[in-house]
Amino acid sequence: MAVQRMVLVYLQVAAVAALLAATGLRAQLRVGFYDSSCPAAEIIVQQEVSKAVGANPGLAAGLLRLHFHDCFVRGCDASVLIDSTTGNTAEKDAGPNTSLRGFEVVDRIKARVEQACAGVVSCADILAFAARDSVALAGGNAYQVPAGRRDGAVSRASDTGGNLPPPTANVAQLTQMFGTKGLTQRDMVVLSGAHTIGSSHCSSFSGRLSSSGTTAGGGGQDPTMDPAYVAQLARQCPGGKADPMVPMDYVSPNAFDEGFYKGVMANRGLLASDQALLSDGNTAVQVVTYANDPATFQSEFAAAMVKMGSVGVLTGSSGKVRGNCRVA
Repeated sequence: MAVQRMVLVYLQVAAVAALLAATGLRAQLRVGFYDSSCPAAEIIVQQEVSKAVGANPGLAAGLLRLHFHDCFVRGCDASVLIDSTTGNTAEKDAGPNTSLRGFEVVDRIKARVEQACAGVVSCADILAFAARDSVALAGGNAYQVPAGRRDGAVSRASDTGGNLPPPTANVAQLTQMFGTKGLTQRDMVVLSGAHTIGSSHCSSFSGRLSSSGTTAGGGGQDPTMDPAYVAQLARQCPGGKADPMVPMDYVSPNAFDEGFYKGVMANRGLLASDQALLSDGNTAVQVVTYANDPATFQSEFAAAMVKMGSVGVLTGSSGKVRGNCRVA
Protein backbone atom coordinates (compact mmCIF):
# COMPACT_ATOMS: atom_id res chain seq x y z
CA MET A 1 0.00 0.00 0.00
CA ALA A 2 2.86 2.36 0.82
CA VAL A 3 4.36 1.76 -2.61
CA GLN A 4 0.99 2.39 -4.26
CA ARG A 5 0.62 5.66 -2.37
CA MET A 6 4.12 6.70 -3.45
CA VAL A 7 3.30 5.91 -7.06
CA LEU A 8 0.03 7.85 -6.80
CA VAL A 9 1.82 10.88 -5.31
CA TYR A 10 4.46 10.68 -8.04
CA LEU A 11 1.79 10.62 -10.75
CA GLN A 12 -0.01 13.57 -9.18
CA VAL A 13 3.22 15.59 -9.01
CA ALA A 14 4.02 14.68 -12.60
CA ALA A 15 0.55 15.79 -13.71
CA VAL A 16 0.92 19.13 -11.95
CA ALA A 17 4.38 19.61 -13.46
CA ALA A 18 3.01 18.88 -16.92
CA LEU A 19 0.19 21.37 -16.38
CA LEU A 20 2.63 24.06 -15.26
CA ALA A 21 4.84 23.37 -18.26
CA ALA A 22 1.84 23.64 -20.57
CA THR A 23 0.49 26.84 -19.08
CA GLY A 24 3.84 28.47 -18.26
CA LEU A 25 4.36 30.97 -15.47
CA ARG A 26 0.75 32.05 -15.86
CA ALA A 27 -0.18 29.16 -13.54
CA GLN A 28 1.65 30.86 -10.66
CA LEU A 29 -0.59 33.93 -10.68
CA ARG A 30 -3.61 33.65 -8.44
CA VAL A 31 -6.56 35.70 -7.25
CA GLY A 32 -6.09 36.85 -3.65
CA PHE A 33 -2.31 36.65 -3.83
CA TYR A 34 -1.93 39.40 -1.19
CA ASP A 35 -4.75 38.32 1.12
CA SER A 36 -2.31 37.34 3.84
CA SER A 37 0.85 39.29 3.03
CA CYS A 38 -0.78 42.67 2.32
CA PRO A 39 -4.58 42.53 2.66
CA ALA A 40 -4.97 46.29 2.09
CA ALA A 41 -3.18 46.23 -1.29
CA GLU A 42 -6.16 46.12 -3.65
CA ILE A 43 -8.16 48.49 -1.44
CA ILE A 44 -5.37 51.08 -1.60
CA VAL A 45 -5.15 50.76 -5.39
CA GLN A 46 -8.90 51.19 -5.76
CA GLN A 47 -8.95 54.24 -3.47
CA GLU A 48 -6.13 56.04 -5.28
CA VAL A 49 -7.44 55.23 -8.76
CA SER A 50 -10.90 56.42 -7.71
CA LYS A 51 -9.46 59.73 -6.47
CA ALA A 52 -7.40 60.23 -9.61
CA VAL A 53 -10.18 59.39 -12.07
CA GLY A 54 -12.65 61.46 -10.07
CA ALA A 55 -10.40 64.49 -10.52
CA ASN A 56 -9.50 63.67 -14.13
CA PRO A 57 -11.71 61.10 -15.93
CA GLY A 58 -9.13 60.79 -18.71
CA LEU A 59 -6.78 58.99 -16.34
CA ALA A 60 -8.96 55.87 -16.56
CA ALA A 61 -7.81 55.43 -20.15
CA GLY A 62 -4.29 56.45 -19.18
CA LEU A 63 -3.91 53.76 -16.53
CA LEU A 64 -5.47 51.13 -18.78
CA ARG A 65 -3.05 52.05 -21.56
CA LEU A 66 -0.08 51.87 -19.18
CA HIS A 67 -0.90 48.22 -18.46
CA PHE A 68 -1.23 47.44 -22.20
CA HIS A 69 2.05 49.10 -23.11
CA ASP A 70 3.81 47.42 -20.23
CA CYS A 71 2.64 43.90 -21.12
CA PHE A 72 3.46 44.21 -24.82
CA VAL A 73 7.13 45.01 -24.15
CA ARG A 74 9.13 42.47 -22.11
CA GLY A 75 5.87 41.16 -20.60
CA CYS A 76 3.88 42.52 -17.65
CA ASP A 77 6.90 43.45 -15.53
CA ALA A 78 6.37 47.20 -14.89
CA SER A 79 9.37 48.04 -17.08
CA VAL A 80 7.32 50.84 -18.66
CA LEU A 81 7.44 52.71 -15.33
CA ILE A 82 11.24 52.91 -15.10
CA ASP A 83 12.80 56.33 -15.70
CA SER A 84 15.60 56.89 -18.20
CA THR A 85 19.12 57.44 -16.89
CA THR A 86 22.22 59.07 -18.32
CA GLY A 87 23.31 55.78 -19.82
CA ASN A 88 19.94 54.36 -20.85
CA THR A 89 16.81 55.56 -22.61
CA ALA A 90 13.91 53.68 -21.02
CA GLU A 91 10.68 52.40 -22.59
CA LYS A 92 8.62 55.36 -21.42
CA ASP A 93 10.74 57.69 -23.56
CA ALA A 94 10.33 55.69 -26.78
CA GLY A 95 8.19 57.39 -29.43
CA PRO A 96 5.03 55.27 -28.97
CA ASN A 97 5.13 55.83 -25.19
CA THR A 98 5.76 59.56 -24.87
CA SER A 99 2.03 60.26 -24.55
CA LEU A 100 1.52 57.73 -21.72
CA ARG A 101 0.13 59.16 -18.49
CA GLY A 102 -0.79 58.01 -15.03
CA PHE A 103 2.75 57.58 -13.68
CA GLU A 104 2.06 59.91 -10.75
CA VAL A 105 -1.00 57.86 -9.78
CA VAL A 106 1.15 54.73 -9.65
CA ASP A 107 3.70 56.62 -7.53
CA ARG A 108 1.02 57.53 -4.99
CA ILE A 109 -0.30 53.98 -4.87
CA LYS A 110 3.19 52.55 -4.42
CA ALA A 111 4.01 54.97 -1.60
CA ARG A 112 0.89 53.97 0.32
CA VAL A 113 1.39 50.26 -0.30
CA GLU A 114 5.01 50.43 0.84
CA GLN A 115 3.86 52.16 4.00
CA ALA A 116 1.32 49.40 4.63
CA CYS A 117 3.59 46.46 3.79
CA ALA A 118 7.08 47.28 2.55
CA GLY A 119 8.65 45.17 -0.17
CA VAL A 120 5.61 43.00 -0.77
CA VAL A 121 3.45 44.35 -3.64
CA SER A 122 5.02 44.59 -7.08
CA CYS A 123 4.64 47.54 -9.40
CA ALA A 124 3.49 45.10 -12.11
CA ASP A 125 0.57 43.96 -9.95
CA ILE A 126 -0.29 47.58 -9.15
CA LEU A 127 -0.60 48.26 -12.89
CA ALA A 128 -2.89 45.25 -13.36
CA PHE A 129 -5.11 46.26 -10.41
CA ALA A 130 -5.22 49.91 -11.54
CA ALA A 131 -6.26 48.92 -15.08
CA ARG A 132 -9.10 46.78 -13.70
CA ASP A 133 -10.30 49.57 -11.39
CA SER A 134 -10.11 52.12 -14.21
CA VAL A 135 -12.36 49.98 -16.40
CA ALA A 136 -14.87 49.59 -13.57
CA LEU A 137 -14.90 53.31 -12.75
CA ALA A 138 -15.59 54.11 -16.41
CA GLY A 139 -18.62 51.80 -16.41
CA GLY A 140 -17.09 48.49 -17.44
CA ASN A 141 -17.28 45.14 -15.68
CA ALA A 142 -15.14 44.67 -12.58
CA TYR A 143 -13.18 41.41 -12.66
CA GLN A 144 -10.81 39.49 -10.44
CA VAL A 145 -7.10 39.95 -11.15
CA PRO A 146 -4.75 37.02 -10.56
CA ALA A 147 -1.61 38.47 -8.98
CA GLY A 148 1.90 37.41 -8.08
CA ARG A 149 3.83 39.24 -10.79
CA ARG A 150 7.36 40.36 -10.01
CA ASP A 151 9.06 43.44 -11.41
CA GLY A 152 11.72 43.50 -14.09
CA ALA A 153 14.95 45.47 -13.86
CA VAL A 154 15.48 46.23 -17.57
CA SER A 155 13.79 48.95 -19.59
CA ARG A 156 15.06 49.92 -23.03
CA ALA A 157 13.36 52.21 -25.54
CA SER A 158 14.70 50.02 -28.34
CA ASP A 159 12.58 47.08 -27.11
CA THR A 160 9.36 48.86 -28.05
CA GLY A 161 10.07 48.53 -31.78
CA GLY A 162 7.88 45.87 -33.38
CA ASN A 163 6.05 45.14 -30.13
CA LEU A 164 3.53 47.98 -29.83
CA PRO A 165 0.92 47.91 -32.62
CA PRO A 166 1.06 51.14 -34.66
CA PRO A 167 -2.14 53.12 -35.39
CA THR A 168 -1.72 52.28 -39.10
CA ALA A 169 -1.71 48.48 -38.67
CA ASN A 170 -4.03 46.28 -40.72
CA VAL A 171 -5.80 43.16 -39.45
CA ALA A 172 -3.04 40.79 -40.54
CA GLN A 173 -0.42 42.87 -38.76
CA LEU A 174 -2.52 43.22 -35.63
CA THR A 175 -3.25 39.49 -35.56
CA GLN A 176 0.44 38.68 -35.92
CA MET A 177 1.56 41.15 -33.22
CA PHE A 178 -1.02 39.92 -30.72
CA GLY A 179 -0.23 36.35 -31.69
CA THR A 180 3.40 36.72 -30.66
CA LYS A 181 2.10 37.52 -27.16
CA GLY A 182 -0.02 34.36 -27.07
CA LEU A 183 -3.21 36.29 -27.79
CA THR A 184 -5.69 35.22 -30.45
CA GLN A 185 -7.34 37.32 -33.14
CA ARG A 186 -10.50 37.26 -31.04
CA ASP A 187 -8.50 38.60 -28.08
CA MET A 188 -7.16 41.34 -30.34
CA VAL A 189 -10.61 42.52 -31.43
CA VAL A 190 -12.06 42.59 -27.93
CA LEU A 191 -8.98 44.26 -26.44
CA SER A 192 -9.24 46.91 -29.17
CA GLY A 193 -12.44 47.85 -27.36
CA ALA A 194 -10.23 49.60 -24.80
CA HIS A 195 -10.40 52.47 -27.30
CA THR A 196 -13.93 53.11 -26.10
CA ILE A 197 -12.34 55.51 -23.60
CA GLY A 198 -9.48 57.93 -24.04
CA SER A 199 -8.21 60.20 -26.79
CA SER A 200 -5.62 60.17 -29.55
CA HIS A 201 -3.34 62.89 -30.86
CA CYS A 202 -4.22 64.16 -34.34
CA SER A 203 -0.80 63.06 -35.58
CA SER A 204 -1.86 59.42 -35.12
CA PHE A 205 -4.58 59.63 -37.77
CA SER A 206 -4.07 62.89 -39.72
CA GLY A 207 -2.74 60.89 -42.67
CA ARG A 208 -6.27 59.59 -43.20
CA LEU A 209 -7.71 63.07 -43.68
CA SER A 210 -5.88 64.28 -46.79
CA SER A 211 -3.39 63.42 -49.49
CA SER A 212 -0.55 64.61 -47.27
CA GLY A 213 -0.28 61.18 -45.67
CA THR A 214 -0.52 57.50 -46.47
CA THR A 215 -4.12 56.28 -46.58
CA ALA A 216 -5.97 53.07 -47.26
CA GLY A 217 -6.70 54.27 -50.79
CA GLY A 218 -3.09 55.12 -51.59
CA GLY A 219 -3.67 58.87 -51.72
CA GLY A 220 -6.23 61.42 -50.68
CA GLN A 221 -8.88 61.00 -48.03
CA ASP A 222 -9.20 57.49 -46.60
CA PRO A 223 -12.18 55.95 -48.45
CA THR A 224 -13.01 53.74 -45.45
CA MET A 225 -13.84 56.82 -43.38
CA ASP A 226 -17.22 58.56 -43.23
CA PRO A 227 -16.73 61.87 -45.15
CA ALA A 228 -18.73 63.80 -42.55
CA TYR A 229 -16.43 62.43 -39.87
CA VAL A 230 -13.39 63.43 -41.93
CA ALA A 231 -14.71 66.99 -42.14
CA GLN A 232 -15.31 67.05 -38.39
CA LEU A 233 -11.82 65.77 -37.64
CA ALA A 234 -10.26 68.25 -40.07
CA ARG A 235 -11.79 71.05 -38.02
CA GLN A 236 -10.47 69.52 -34.79
CA CYS A 237 -7.00 68.98 -36.27
CA PRO A 238 -6.10 72.23 -38.07
CA GLY A 239 -2.45 71.31 -38.47
CA GLY A 240 0.56 73.36 -37.50
CA LYS A 241 2.76 72.73 -34.48
CA ALA A 242 -0.15 71.99 -32.16
CA ASP A 243 -1.19 68.34 -31.91
CA PRO A 244 -4.66 68.34 -30.29
CA MET A 245 -6.34 65.23 -28.93
CA VAL A 246 -9.61 63.76 -30.17
CA PRO A 247 -11.82 61.18 -28.39
CA MET A 248 -11.29 57.64 -29.72
CA ASP A 249 -14.99 56.84 -29.37
CA TYR A 250 -17.19 59.56 -30.83
CA VAL A 251 -20.38 57.81 -29.63
CA SER A 252 -19.74 57.80 -25.86
CA PRO A 253 -16.14 58.96 -25.24
CA ASN A 254 -16.15 58.78 -21.44
CA ALA A 255 -18.04 55.52 -20.94
CA PHE A 256 -16.57 52.04 -21.09
CA ASP A 257 -19.22 50.53 -23.36
CA GLU A 258 -19.86 49.21 -26.87
CA GLY A 259 -19.70 52.69 -28.44
CA PHE A 260 -16.30 52.00 -30.01
CA TYR A 261 -17.72 49.15 -32.09
CA LYS A 262 -20.74 51.20 -33.11
CA GLY A 263 -18.34 53.86 -34.34
CA VAL A 264 -16.36 51.34 -36.39
CA MET A 265 -19.61 50.06 -37.94
CA ALA A 266 -20.45 53.65 -38.91
CA ASN A 267 -17.02 54.04 -40.55
CA ARG A 268 -15.99 56.33 -37.73
CA GLY A 269 -13.10 54.37 -36.31
CA LEU A 270 -10.56 57.06 -35.45
CA LEU A 271 -7.37 55.12 -36.12
CA ALA A 272 -6.73 53.16 -39.31
CA SER A 273 -6.13 50.11 -37.11
CA ASP A 274 -9.60 50.57 -35.58
CA GLN A 275 -11.43 50.86 -38.89
CA ALA A 276 -9.44 47.93 -40.29
CA LEU A 277 -11.44 45.61 -38.02
CA LEU A 278 -14.34 45.99 -40.46
CA SER A 279 -12.23 44.96 -43.47
CA ASP A 280 -11.87 41.31 -42.49
CA GLY A 281 -14.82 38.92 -42.45
CA ASN A 282 -13.97 37.28 -39.13
CA THR A 283 -13.16 40.47 -37.25
CA ALA A 284 -16.14 42.30 -38.76
CA VAL A 285 -18.53 39.68 -37.38
CA GLN A 286 -17.01 40.19 -33.95
CA VAL A 287 -17.37 43.98 -34.24
CA VAL A 288 -21.06 43.64 -35.08
CA THR A 289 -21.57 41.17 -32.22
CA TYR A 290 -20.06 43.50 -29.63
CA ALA A 291 -21.89 46.54 -30.99
CA ASN A 292 -25.20 44.74 -30.52
CA ASP A 293 -24.42 42.68 -27.43
CA PRO A 294 -22.77 44.85 -24.75
CA ALA A 295 -22.85 42.08 -22.15
CA THR A 296 -20.78 39.78 -24.34
CA PHE A 297 -18.25 42.54 -24.99
CA GLN A 298 -17.90 43.30 -21.30
CA SER A 299 -17.43 39.68 -20.21
CA GLU A 300 -15.03 38.81 -23.04
CA PHE A 301 -13.03 41.98 -22.48
CA ALA A 302 -12.55 41.11 -18.82
CA ALA A 303 -11.41 37.58 -19.71
CA ALA A 304 -8.99 38.90 -22.35
CA MET A 305 -7.54 41.40 -19.87
CA VAL A 306 -6.76 38.58 -17.44
CA LYS A 307 -5.13 36.66 -20.29
CA MET A 308 -3.11 39.66 -21.44
CA GLY A 309 -2.07 40.34 -17.86
CA SER A 310 -0.21 37.03 -17.79
CA VAL A 311 1.97 37.73 -20.83
CA GLY A 312 5.66 37.20 -20.05
CA VAL A 313 5.20 37.52 -16.30
CA LEU A 314 8.01 37.08 -13.82
CA THR A 315 6.94 35.04 -10.79
CA GLY A 316 8.40 33.19 -7.82
CA SER A 317 12.14 33.77 -7.57
CA SER A 318 12.29 35.62 -10.90
CA GLY A 319 12.38 39.39 -10.92
CA LYS A 320 12.03 41.51 -7.79
CA VAL A 321 9.65 43.84 -5.97
CA ARG A 322 10.88 47.36 -6.70
CA GLY A 323 10.50 49.76 -3.81
CA ASN A 324 10.31 52.68 -6.24
CA CYS A 325 8.49 51.88 -9.48
CA ARG A 326 10.61 54.42 -11.38
CA VAL A 327 13.97 52.90 -10.42
CA ALA A 328 15.31 49.58 -11.66
